[in-house]
Amino acid sequence: MYRFLASTRWLGWLLLVCIFAAACVGLGRWQMNRLAEAQADNSRVEANYDATPLSFTQARPYFQSLPEEKAWTPVKMTGTYLAQDTLIVRNRPDNGAPGYEVLVPFRTEEGTVVMIDRGWLPIGDDSAGRPDDVPAPPEGTVQVTARLKVGEPAVSRSAPAGQIASVELPRVADMLGYPVAPGAYGVLASEQPSVATMPTALERPSVDTGNHMSYSLQWFAFGVLSFVGLGYAARQQARINREDAQEAAEAKAAGVEVIHSAYRAPRQRPTRRRGDAPTDEELEDAYLDRFEDQSRR
Repeated sequence: MYRFLASTRWLGWLLLVCIFAAACVGLGRWQMNRLAEAQADNSRVEANYDATPLSFTQARPYFQSLPEEKAWTPVKMTGTYLAQDTLIVRNRPDNGAPGYEVLVPFRTEEGTVVMIDRGWLPIGDDSAGRPDDVPAPPEGTVQVTARLKVGEPAVSRSAPAGQIASVELPRVADMLGYPVAPGAYGVLASEQPSVATMPTALERPSVDTGNHMSYSLQWFAFGVLSFVGLGYAARQQARINREDAQEAAEAKAAGVEVIHSAYRAPRQRPTRRRGDAPTDEELEDAYLDRFEDQSRR
């Protein structure tokens, strides 16, 4: 009944379904990996974001190379801002609004320069491509608490003078002309003394894992449904073959001869005994056959 499955056509369909299902499994596993990454990021935020701040001495190695599990760890430092070297980071949306972030070098009492992200500014109305006003940091000795964040990769976008497209710390050091901590920078949590005008504080990272789980299950379901669809199509084909075989058997038992024409669909004719007068249907079929024979000539 299902011997047709060994045909080239059905083997081809099976191959296509297998390829599609393999792609669905790959996409489903990719979504599961993204879910695992999001869960790991959320765990780091929950463990470190509100932890007791480390001293700069304790956190000094993290500014050289920040382990993933130490991201968002608060660090308390004392030093002075190098406000004259303030940089503006471009293309930093906040809740869907376009804007910038303010990156200021901070020289610690220990002599290390670290970059501090002081917050967000909206796009300017007075001049295109720049914020209208950049609030100055406190002068003199300042006590800063900042949360550690790993430096960003390089991007191919250019930026005007005084601006950067990415917090790529080695590139920042080249622009400033002096060494800065290469492994991490700080997102400002608080500073003492404070100033009246501040950039908007950056929001706490979201701990939402997104729709990765549902997307993964959907891809796995698509892979399974492709085989279900192939099975349904094979069952329908088997039913059609069975009905055709049954009709052929009934026609043979009734003495009906099936004639196939190259120019029309198969037509059944009942056998006629010698001496019987031709029926109207037989006369019509004979007329059509003669007409087709003349047309072929």
